Amino acid sequence: MINQKSKTVYFCAGWFTDKQNKAYEDAMNAIKANPTVDVENSYVPLQHQYKGLRVDEHPELLQDREWSTATYNGDRVGVSTSDMLLAVYIPEEEDVGMGVELGMARALGKYIMVVIPDEDFGKPINLMSWGIADNFIKMSELPNYDFNKPSYNFYDGGVY
Repeated sequence: MINQKSKTVYFCAGWFTDKQNKAYEDAMNAIKANPTVDVENSYVPLQHQYKGLRVDEHPELLQDREWSTATYNGDRVGVSTSDMLLAVYIPEEEDVGMGVELGMARALGKYIMVVIPDEDFGKPINLMSWGIADNFIKMSELPNYDFNKPSYNFYDGGVY
């Protein structure tokens, strides 16, 4: 029997606001339901922070050079070893860290999928995020998107 969960993703999503947390949870549930994503072997930054210490639970870690350097490098390795990057994007909450991750993925030739909550799809997004992605989908499309057959598509919205 062939395992349909054949693609690993670098799960690029913020968790700094209530809206980001909801989108994070919705996207995670969607890829867990998607038979073409190998969630177990994908890289989820929040689950791979240095020494298992999460910055959302220990904000003082942002002042710790060792933790910051090791967490950044772990994420860098995660981008480079994943099959593709999946970015959960909130148009009105641009994330500088996500911009770096998107740039890393593009430089490495990774496929980049941007998923936007349905209610925000079509709102203007950052020009650089618009230009770097290979495809844009609504959150509701994520559980059924075939990651084994990646495609290219423009975003149905403006830029700023």
